[in-house]
Amino acid sequence: MNGRNEIESELHTIFANHPTAAYVAKVRDLRPIGPQVALLLAVAGMVPPGKTELNPATNAVQSLLIMMESGQPAICLLQNTPAQFHGRPELAEALTRELTAVLRTGRVVGHG
Repeated sequence: MNGRNEIESELHTIFANHPTAAYVAKVRDLRPIGPQVALLLAVAGMVPPGKTELNPATNAVQSLLIMMESGQPAICLLQNTPAQFHGRPELAEALTRELTAVLRTGRVVGHG
């Protein structure tokens, strides 16, 4: 998706006709890249509608590039990668535990 209007339209289409999961996320790091740019590193998971536990199959690792434009933060890039950890199930399980800990605090976003 390219640009605010396309993103808004596409996400509206995706979420308009079905119940959405509850999202949980943890910000792992916020790194300045330059005077007007920062990289936010995070992980995210989802609790399906009607459930109370995370669905590990939907866990993701995220990178968000943020740039100041006219004094306001603007998202330049969002990279959302499914947290499959092929051949390393212990990493997938550790991520689910990490996100479950955030979920149990009652917060939507935790900080690492």
